[in-house]
Amino acid sequence: MVETTTRPAAADIDTGRNVYDVLAERGYIAEVSDEAGLRAALAEPGSRPVTLYVGFDATGTSLHIGHLLSIMVLKHMQLHGHRPIALCGGGTTMIGDPTDKATTRPILTVEQIAHNLAAIRAQFARYLDFDSDQPNRALLLNNADWLLDLKYIEFLRDIGKHFTVNQMLSHSTYRDRLATGSLNFIEINYVLLQSYDFLHLFRNFGCTLQFGGGDQWFNVLAGADLIRRVDGGQAFAAVTPLLETADGRKMGKTEAGATWLDPAQTSPYEFYQFWINVDDADVIRLLKLYTFLPLDEITALGRLEGAELRQAKEVLAFEATRISHGEAAARQAQTESRALFGGAGAAGAGAPTTTVPRAELANGMALLDLLVTSGLVKSKGEGRRLVAQGGAYVNGTVVEDAEARLTLADSQDGAILLRAGKKRYARIVVEG
Repeated sequence: MVETTTRPAAADIDTGRNVYDVLAERGYIAEVSDEAGLRAALAEPGSRPVTLYVGFDATGTSLHIGHLLSIMVLKHMQLHGHRPIALCGGGTTMIGDPTDKATTRPILTVEQIAHNLAAIRAQFARYLDFDSDQPNRALLLNNADWLLDLKYIEFLRDIGKHFTVNQMLSHSTYRDRLATGSLNFIEINYVLLQSYDFLHLFRNFGCTLQFGGGDQWFNVLAGADLIRRVDGGQAFAAVTPLLETADGRKMGKTEAGATWLDPAQTSPYEFYQFWINVDDADVIRLLKLYTFLPLDEITALGRLEGAELRQAKEVLAFEATRISHGEAAARQAQTESRALFGGAGAAGAGAPTTTVPRAELANGMALLDLLVTSGLVKSKGEGRRLVAQGGAYVNGTVVEDAEARLTLADSQDGAILLRAGKKRYARIVVEG
C-alpha cells in the first residue's frame, strides 16, 4: 500500500528552470501565440516578473476542476516568481460567454452574480498567495470595475472598429450558432469585452500574458492582437488543453454532475473518489497537471501495471485533494476510501451522507426511495434496473429484491451503507 508523504504541496517545484519549459513538459500548453517570444520573456528568474491573467466568469457559486487546471498554471507561474491575476468576470458574466455553447446562457441578475462572486473569490486563496510582499503577489480583480463604466459609443469607436464580422464568423461558436439562428447580438459582443479586459490589464497592470481554456483560443488571441493594434504592445496568448477522459467524456463530469471545488457541493471524500476512479489511461497525465510531484516520481508511478496501478491513483487522489482541501481532509478521505474498498468500516463515515428519522426507518423504508434520496440513482426506474443488474448493495451485500424495505435492523452503528455498482457509495444515518 502506498504511504503518502507530508511534504508541502508545491515543495518539489524546481523554481530555477524557465517556467515555460515546466508548463510544456507537464502538458499545460495546447497552443501559444509566440512560443519563442514567451519563452524569452520568462527566461530570466531575476528579471522583472511577467504578469499574466486568467478570467473566471461567475456563472455559479463554485469553481470546478476544469477551472482548477488554469489555477494550477497561475500557481506554477507564481512559484517561479511571476505575478498571477485571477480575474473575476463580474462584468462579462452579465453577457454570457457563448463559447462552445449550442444555446444562449441564462441571463443572471446582478444580485445572482454578486452572490456567485462572493462564493468563488474565497476559493482562490487556497491556491494563490495574495498576502506576500514580493513582486509575485497574486491579484484578485473584478472586470465589472471597468466594464460597467464603459461608454458604449466610445467603446464601439475605439475598440469595435478593430473587429470584423468575418473575423468573428471564422470562429466555430459564432458560425454554428448563426447557422441555427440562435446567435444574439449580446453574445457577439463577448469577444470584444474579453479582449478589452486584456488591454485594460496591459495598460494598468503591465499584464502581457493571458491563459485560457482550450476552447478560448479565439478570444485569448483576439485580446493579444487588440493590444498590438491599439497600443503597439507585445502580448502573448496561450491556452491549456481541453481535458477529455480516455473514453471521450469531458473531464470532471460524473453521473452526479460536475466535480466542484466547494466542499459543500463536492465533499473532500467525493473529490478524492473522483480521482481514484479515473481511467487507468488518464492517471499519469493527470498527475502531471493536478499535482506538483516531480516528473521523475510521476514517471516511476507510470511504470506500475495491473492492480498496482491503483497505487498511482491513490497518490493522484491524495495529492489533488490535499491541494484543494488540505492535508487533514485528504488523509480522512484516504482512510475512508481504503476502509470502503477494503470491505471494512460499513458505516463509511466519509461517504456522502443522508439523514433519515429513526421513526421512519423503524416502520421500514423502501430501498428504491433510499437509493433516490441518497443520490445514487435519479429515479425508481433506474433503481429497479440497478437491482436487476445485481449492482445494488446494502452493507456490502447484493440486494436481489427491488421492493425490499430497510429497517433499523439493517443499521450498523447507526448507519446503513448503500452502494451502486463497484465505486459509488452513500451513507444513510439514523437520526434520533
